[in-house]
Amino acid sequence: MLLLVGLDSGMAQAQPSQGVRLKDIARFEGVRENQLTGYGLVVGLNGTGDKSASLASTQIANLLDRSGLGVDATQLKPKNAALVLLTATLPPFARPGTRLDVTVSTVLDATSLEGGILIQAPLQGADEQVHAVAQGPLVVGGFTIGNGGDAVQRNVPTVARLPQGALVERSAYEPLQGRTTVRVFLEQQDFGTAALAAGAIRERFGQGAAQAVDPATIEVRIPTRWHHDTAEFLALLGSVRVRPDVPARVVINERTGTIVVGETVRISRVAVAHGNLSVAVATEPLVSQPPAFSDGETVETFDSTLRVEEEVALLSVLPRTTSLGDLVSALNALGASPRDVMSILQSLRAAGALHAELVVM
Repeated sequence: MLLLVGLDSGMAQAQPSQGVRLKDIARFEGVRENQLTGYGLVVGLNGTGDKSASLASTQIANLLDRSGLGVDATQLKPKNAALVLLTATLPPFARPGTRLDVTVSTVLDATSLEGGILIQAPLQGADEQVHAVAQGPLVVGGFTIGNGGDAVQRNVPTVARLPQGALVERSAYEPLQGRTTVRVFLEQQDFGTAALAAGAIRERFGQGAAQAVDPATIEVRIPTRWHHDTAEFLALLGSVRVRPDVPARVVINERTGTIVVGETVRISRVAVAHGNLSVAVATEPLVSQPPAFSDGETVETFDSTLRVEEEVALLSVLPRTTSLGDLVSALNALGASPRDVMSILQSLRAAGALHAELVVM
């Protein structure tokens, strides 16, 4: 089913005039997440571990060596263990002792992590420092059951979760106290939105409180009264209301038949004719029977009929629109389906009558 989606101008006027909160469209400098990765060893598998006796065997041997047990890695068959990749996200301002969720994925040819336990493994950040350690039993959302050549698999048993299984050992954050300035980064880069946001901040905290550095960055000066209470100032800054300057854009997803038209889209006065040519061919099998006592043979023949229909395409004038509602109403008046609207919008863009960016996904 095809779908046409739009934001009617009347609906837009019904929204709060103060716009959206700044923290919903931007982030503050120094307040960010960090990705952690690491490698570990999962044990306790029921014969579904790695069949390759290379990396997993070496890791098991190294682990036993640290425990005082010397073992030859070439003699190990780690079918009950698996080498895994660990990934986690370190939240901003996470302190030592904070617990994190970890995603565990097989690296070699293990077929399932069901019933496995992760041995303590370090998690490193981009700075190559260990920020957390993970250990514990895994939770697998899938399974594999096989007997001979038959097998049944549900979901993905080679990926598991370790809920609250990692402990933060080292924080990765920038202190906020003592700052005199802070930068705000917009999620959607736009000169208009940056200028509007800077103006809203100045209206809230006084002249000279903010200026737009570029389409994505706003530099904010922290007032003196909040120099020792930066967290409270950031809370107030995040609540500042901004009305984003949305660019005129039409997005078409031809795979799903979805059309999204922005509120600021406009068209010039233009005439449009749109119609379809339909060709239908129907074939009916027939049997040709020869007369009695003749030397003829019974043969199969086909009777084909051809029908050509063309929709009446009237030339309609689309007025110069002042709102998205006018554009949608004009296209609906033509009796256009969403797939027809796709063709009309692309033709309007080619004719220079559609004043918007056309994005085809």
